[in-house]
Amino acid sequence: MAVASWRSNRALLETVQRSATSGVLLGFRPGCCRWALGGKRYLLTDDIMKLEEFQKAKVAVSYRLNGKKEIYFKDIEEKMKKKGLILKEELKTLLHLCETQDDMELARSAIYRYHAENRNISLGEYKFGPLFIRLCYELNLEQSAVELIKDQHLHGFFSDGTSFNILMNILFIKGNYEGALEILLEMKNQGIKFNKDTYILAFAICYKLNNVNSFNTCMTLLDEAMIKAEILTRRASSFAIALALKQNQVAKARYIYSQIMNPDSKACNNLNILIHAHSDMLKGALKILEESTEKINSSFVKKQEFSEEVLTTVKEKLDGHPALQARFKEICDKLRASGQVIPQTVDAILCVIPQGRKPHIFSFNKRQTSRRTLQSLKLSLVAE
Repeated sequence: MAVASWRSNRALLETVQRSATSGVLLGFRPGCCRWALGGKRYLLTDDIMKLEEFQKAKVAVSYRLNGKKEIYFKDIEEKMKKKGLILKEELKTLLHLCETQDDMELARSAIYRYHAENRNISLGEYKFGPLFIRLCYELNLEQSAVELIKDQHLHGFFSDGTSFNILMNILFIKGNYEGALEILLEMKNQGIKFNKDTYILAFAICYKLNNVNSFNTCMTLLDEAMIKAEILTRRASSFAIALALKQNQVAKARYIYSQIMNPDSKACNNLNILIHAHSDMLKGALKILEESTEKINSSFVKKQEFSEEVLTTVKEKLDGHPALQARFKEICDKLRASGQVIPQTVDAILCVIPQGRKPHIFSFNKRQTSRRTLQSLKLSLVAE
């Protein structure tokens, strides 16, 4: 039995190592979709989600224990019954071994015990929050993550923004925007510092909810960020602009756009046209579109692309202006001829799958042996 388990783990480890060379891990494709079966967009980059690294670590832990998971779980259960201390490495191993909902019940109990024993030792300590949230993501148990992250008895266990960001991202993927907003407000109530990814998630969630309350929440967060002199990313601002336009707050959308330092992106270009159209600045919208057709001959200028949806909005606004309609038709013909009209909606452009900041490149010149042991580095993941 142990030999069969060892061979199974060895085969799985080798699969992971082969997958790493092509950037594919057990159905996960960086820059594509969550799992091969998921096919849904998300907002955080691969180097924040770290699903691939998490999967590799799980395989390595399983390999190291060599099929003794059940024994390990029983040892932890006995230790908890005897009120023994749960050590950091023990909890890490336990979380990496979880594969089912039943496993997670023991993990939850261990987390409560560990936090009760270590609630006052946080400085420089390992952050378990992101690990637990990634585990819930893998097992489709995001409700467990929601319950624990909101539990007052565990305040301090999820002391990092990454845990909240990943959980909001999970809920966003699943279309649970109300739940994601609750986590955002919980993060704020717990005094967890927002980073640039938090603002992207916050404004995207409010944009998806698209109601008066979410608009007010978005604007409040935006005002607070400006007061604190926070630098908002272009992407975060784009969601806020789109929400303002959906709520018919054109002046607010125009103001937010004016604060973007470098609005040279597909989303910003399309939102700028919409701002002009909804502000009845139709000549300005046509001028921007026309200028974009004149820039395509330069190899130094990126070709601007416009959504069919945006052009349709402009066309509708031009109703009753025959001279401008004729000019618009000529411009559209040029845009189509140069391949500058795209079928994606504004929503699709805003929620485009982000590329990770770390390129998934395998170096064939990379050192393959350990300087210390002179053995292959392929098993270093297991050994460590």
